[in-house]
Amino acid sequence: MSPDAPQSPQESSHKSLFFRVFPSLMLPMFLGVVDQTIVATALPAISADLGDVERISWVVVSYLISNTIAAPVYGRLGDVLGRKRMMFMALGVMVGASGLCAMANSILTLSAARFLQGLGGGGLMTLSHSLIGEVVPPRERARYQGYIAAVVVCSNSFGPIVGGYLTQMFGWRSIFLINLPLGLAAAFVARRLPARSGQGEAWSFDSYGLVYFVLFVLSALLALEQVQRVSWSMAPYFAALTIVSVISLILLLRRERREKHPLIPVALLAKAAVWRSDALAACHGAALVSLITFVPIYLRVVRGTSPSETGLLLLPIALGIGSGSLTTGRMVSKTGRTMIFPSVGLVLALALTVFFAFSLASLSLSAIAVLLGFIAFFMGSVMGVVQVTVQAAAGPSMLGAAAGSVNFSRAVGASFGTTLVATSLFAVLTLKAPEASPYFAQLIELGPAVLDHAPPAMRLTVPLVLGVTFRIAFLLIAGYMAMGAILAWLVPMRRVS
Repeated sequence: MSPDAPQSPQESSHKSLFFRVFPSLMLPMFLGVVDQTIVATALPAISADLGDVERISWVVVSYLISNTIAAPVYGRLGDVLGRKRMMFMALGVMVGASGLCAMANSILTLSAARFLQGLGGGGLMTLSHSLIGEVVPPRERARYQGYIAAVVVCSNSFGPIVGGYLTQMFGWRSIFLINLPLGLAAAFVARRLPARSGQGEAWSFDSYGLVYFVLFVLSALLALEQVQRVSWSMAPYFAALTIVSVISLILLLRRERREKHPLIPVALLAKAAVWRSDALAACHGAALVSLITFVPIYLRVVRGTSPSETGLLLLPIALGIGSGSLTTGRMVSKTGRTMIFPSVGLVLALALTVFFAFSLASLSLSAIAVLLGFIAFFMGSVMGVVQVTVQAAAGPSMLGAAAGSVNFSRAVGASFGTTLVATSLFAVLTLKAPEASPYFAQLIELGPAVLDHAPPAMRLTVPLVLGVTFRIAFLLIAGYMAMGAILAWLVPMRRVS
């Protein structure tokens, strides 16, 4: 068709809907995602300023946990009270908590403020998915989920880069202060979102369900953290935390089955298309976030790349996920087919990841970048299809709960999956060469040059042990992809009308 040819009514309608809805969601979504990664490059500066370095990981973990908690809460509140209203509330929480983060004077107060910040950030993503499901026809939703994936990837890519620049130029507190004008700008553009009232039904908050859920997530993640130390002295703590986690999960499931307005929609999860899609989202979150987390560590520790080189080598992941998501979205819109794309895509991503794990030592840096780009492209076939499938299975009255269940599942998968890979990595390192463990922190900070001053035996041992350790870590990531591929083939709903 020539540039001057008239557009079809369908094309015109799509463009009108896009410009009416998506620009108003882009900035809130960007805020919700970027705060997961922007803090990463500022952690050394934060620990140097505030001390308490052994607890520095809580600055990241606290945001991730509260982000996980927020997903189902905002999903259900959006159904009942209206999504546009809840979007403004989430932005208010995000902006206010960002100010508290900037004023923190200890790691503990910063972690507490980050927890509050995550309660706002988790709502922004869930509500964005729900609003698209509310105003976009089912067959067009995959296209918009691709747009969302592109925003998510850009946010994850720019977060560390922007965080490093702001920290270097203006100090670590600036990475939180930047959220104040961005939050106000997001609230301004969000005014154009469609204002639809909630269901208006009588509704009570499932506070006990929330308590049980928080206890389950916290105790399970802390238990996995104890395993990393591979010490018998930690066994009682691990056992106690595991018991608390199991009991909390049992109480949570019993509560949610009986509750009229549950935090986690158990009735919705009873549908095979929903629970299998949510489990697929969890496997995808575990694989992708673990890949983004541990590839930079491998490149730094084993290959000695600088932060700027690492950023360039990770760029294909961002491009791959974005292009894969957009391509899948367009294909779903044209054909109506859904699960065939992740069913095939995850099998191909699995094969490439296994090849990557066994070929680490022989791959050049440019080959690693290309391989990561292809893996990410095939991984991009998942999340948009999952959202479309779950929302179609849930129906209009449960759109918020459906979107919340997907984001909740992905966040839980990312939290537990990444922690499990870290546990495996450090446990294997400690078991195979305990004398090499002290070098690991120095390798992350200074690269392989640290070994130039190590005893001759260590110069030979450490690279060999690290090669085995990272191979196991990447094979575990491949395992997440394998589980996701199996689930994708088993999802019964494979088309949308």
